[in-house]
Amino acid sequence: MKNNIQSCATGFLFIMLISGAAMQAAHAEKADLNKPTNVEADQMFYDESKSVNTFIGNVVLTRGTLIMHAEKMVVKQDKAGYQYTTLYASNGGTTRFRQKRDGGADLWIEGYAADRIEYDNKTEIAKLYKQAKVKMLDGGRPTDEVEGEFISYDSKAEFYTVNNSVTGETKPGGGRVRAIIQPRSEEKSKDGK
Repeated sequence: MKNNIQSCATGFLFIMLISGAAMQAAHAEKADLNKPTNVEADQMFYDESKSVNTFIGNVVLTRGTLIMHAEKMVVKQDKAGYQYTTLYASNGGTTRFRQKRDGGADLWIEGYAADRIEYDNKTEIAKLYKQAKVKMLDGGRPTDEVEGEFISYDSKAEFYTVNNSVTGETKPGGGRVRAIIQPRSEEKSKDGK
């Protein structure tokens, strides 16, 4: 079970890449890969015959700087060892994550979904459902962010989409997606110009 939980956390490091081409590169703090995974919840169920871990009630997953919150987390493993993880939001709440990014002293990435976050470590595709939002932070200041009803990120292809419906399709009249991309200031030369 320990390897199952550790693989689950490793799989969630995909989230650091959600920024894609439209946002500055976001890489998880490399040191997190070697940290132990801690999962806390009100209840845990493990069905060995089906290779399913279920954590229920105020679920908090921590691995280094990665912190994830959900009402429920289900981790399924297939016979080949691939894992499929789903984090569910509480009724009226969100499931969310936060992790430090490499590249600066106080760079972070945060993501939120009002329904669920799914990750398939075989395809390396992450999906955020309902009122989904991903934002990059420099200290407490947001730099870039994207939001929509559905965000999908394929880390193998380094490709993401944001759609206006939870089905992952764009529907006329279904609302708008939004991206805020802050200007990048060039570093000033040593003489201040």
